[in-house]
Amino acid sequence: MRTRKALAVIALAFALAGCGGQEAGPTPKGAGVATTPDALATKLRALTVDECFTSPTKETPKGCEKYVTELGGTVGMVREQAGTKHPELNTLSDSLDKAVAAYRGPHCESVTTTGTGCSQALTDIANAVRDIKQVIDTQVATG
Repeated sequence: MRTRKALAVIALAFALAGCGGQEAGPTPKGAGVATTPDALATKLRALTVDECFTSPTKETPKGCEKYVTELGGTVGMVREQAGTKHPELNTLSDSLDKAVAAYRGPHCESVTTTGTGCSQALTDIANAVRDIKQVIDTQVATG
């Protein structure tokens, strides 16, 4: 639970940091934020301290719904980093996407017991995230 609170504080800090010095109003079209290896590495660091990542078989699947949702939204960021230099990220993002689908398909967000197929889906998610994080961390280290 403490880890989730820390993750919430980090997310809030990022959200507030993005608000400073900007006027209210509509965002111009096409002004998307570029995904960088550094940004993805930061996001993955935050997600890999979650208890759903560190001990997926001990967590109730229902308690990991937000974590899984966040990772489901990260798949596109991972694919964006693949390019021609890191095509293995396409395969790894497919693995993560498949594991997220295995969690969502049987409605694991409502399962309150461990040791089910949902626990296996959480383990598969953690393994995919671990592999993706290794590649992204290497990208960041080598610049």
